[in-house]
Amino acid sequence: MIREVLARGVGAVQLREKDLDGGPLLARARRIREICDRHGARLLVNGRVDVALACGADGVHLPGGGLPVHLARKLLPPGSLVGSSIHHHADLEGVQGADYVIFGPLFETASKPGYGPAQGIAGLAGLVAAAGMPVVGIGGITPENASDVIAAGASGVAMMGAPLADPACLAGLALPMRTPFFNRQG
Repeated sequence: MIREVLARGVGAVQLREKDLDGGPLLARARRIREICDRHGARLLVNGRVDVALACGADGVHLPGGGLPVHLARKLLPPGSLVGSSIHHHADLEGVQGADYVIFGPLFETASKPGYGPAQGIAGLAGLVAAAGMPVVGIGGITPENASDVIAAGASGVAMMGAPLADPACLAGLALPMRTPFFNRQG
């Protein structure tokens, strides 16, 4: 699955396995690191700076309520990406110093229960204007609405459901890249 979506131009993989213990998570991260290297894609480990360091990931993605950005920066090597999830405009205060934020859910989705109502395109546009850093949209994003997310100012989109159901859905999806932070060559 990962090979197929990376072959279709995906620039980064976020490894998010909340139920795996450290050893099995590290083994999986090392395998994914190798796959990402072959495709020139970045690997971000969700919430586990230790695993990100041990597998040579490009950075870490911090969940809301997780390790503070400034502490992750102290632990990671220079040049590592540090991102954070936010679900409301007020959350921006707690993620200063991050390289990017993932904001959502933008649309109704079963994968983001408990994070409040969908923020919509208008909510995204307002956050982009206030963020001062790249914003990646998440939550209910499909190939059909991804261009609306980019048009609202997002630097990228994060999709899970549509590509997992059918990786071929990414064929022909050409979104402009506003920032090269996920491009290992740039």
